[in-house]
Amino acid sequence: MPYRYILFYKPYDVLTQFTDNSSETKRSTLKDYIPIPNIYAVGRLDRDSEGLLLLTDDGQMQHRLSDPKFAHPRTYWVQVERIPDASAIAALQTGVTIQDYRTRSAKVQLLSAEPPLPPREPPIRFRKNIPTAWLEMTLTEGRNRQVRRMTAAVGFPTLRLVRCAIGHLRLEGLQPGEWRELTQADVRF
Repeated sequence: MPYRYILFYKPYDVLTQFTDNSSETKRSTLKDYIPIPNIYAVGRLDRDSEGLLLLTDDGQMQHRLSDPKFAHPRTYWVQVERIPDASAIAALQTGVTIQDYRTRSAKVQLLSAEPPLPPREPPIRFRKNIPTAWLEMTLTEGRNRQVRRMTAAVGFPTLRLVRCAIGHLRLEGLQPGEWRELTQADVRF
């Protein structure tokens, strides 16, 4: 039987797992959206992050895309508080120190317009006297809450975080909560 590869647009406030073992109130999980057994997320997206998630039952592919030594690119649209200056962008590009760790260099650019995203539910906090900006950041590592820690380290806290690409796979064509199976042509990592 061939492997399955699912591309999912994870909405805000959904856990990147199929079960919720917490004693808190019931939280949304992947099971609420994807009725396919025996597939697992490749990597993670925090509950408060949105965007592209790849799921598969192909353990070798999962390892290749998750192991930092393969330096697989992941691209994020990041809404930050205030407008980052050139020195903050340069610091993000060359790497910043977070929790006694220096991040790898990253591709970072200030976007001239808001990316084509649906509104988030609930919306981010809006403060009239503090502008926001969007960055596009491509990383080749994925430590816990890394993007948020990186932008905070240079003085521009993340307000909204959306993974828009994993390698050549893009978010286009999906809305939050939607998924599709990848074609053979898509599966070329």
